[in-house]
Amino acid sequence: MRDRFPTLIALLLLLVLVAGTWWAADYAQRSIAVDPPRRLTHEMDSWSRNFVMLRTDPAGIPINRLEGDYLQHFPDDDSYDIETPRAFGVQPDTPVTVATSKTATMDKGGSRIVMNGDAHVHRKADAERDALDVRSQSLTVLPDDNVVETALPAQVTQGRSVMNGTGMHYDNNSRQLQVFSSSDVTIDGAQTRRRNATTLPPSTPRQP
Repeated sequence: MRDRFPTLIALLLLLVLVAGTWWAADYAQRSIAVDPPRRLTHEMDSWSRNFVMLRTDPAGIPINRLEGDYLQHFPDDDSYDIETPRAFGVQPDTPVTVATSKTATMDKGGSRIVMNGDAHVHRKADAERDALDVRSQSLTVLPDDNVVETALPAQVTQGRSVMNGTGMHYDNNSRQLQVFSSSDVTIDGAQTRRRNATTLPPSTPRQP
């Protein structure tokens, strides 16, 4: 028993040392204030006035231009709120498009611009087609795809052709226009009424 006594003393001291170390670590952790995780709120972190943003293709040629009176950036979703936006599409081999509205939100790395409030997209005339105008309270511009679309009521005008409907998709690459659930169509002065149909008349060349 006397031979085991030093061993028991050493084991007891080891247990005391372990318990003391655990208590010290727990005390230090509780005594030091730990910052809570940062809350991601929709708060502006930067702004700009009278700005111009350019996007280029892989060759460095500008294909899209966005400008406006005032811009705010929100880091939580990397979006931009814009006042009095003006978006220009100048992709090669397609007619120039100009989109305007009262406000806009750009997100998804600049690949989507939602134009809100008296939104208007004007596609300039080319050798085959008259100019095309699309008006709605909200238009979504997809610069990378060269597409404009909306799920709201819209009016499309080309030459003397006017179309009113709900839901619209225009592809500036193919020059194809789709209007869903059209309520009335006026083509060169002749009015018709169509519902729940996909229609394409404003994209056709004007007849002589």
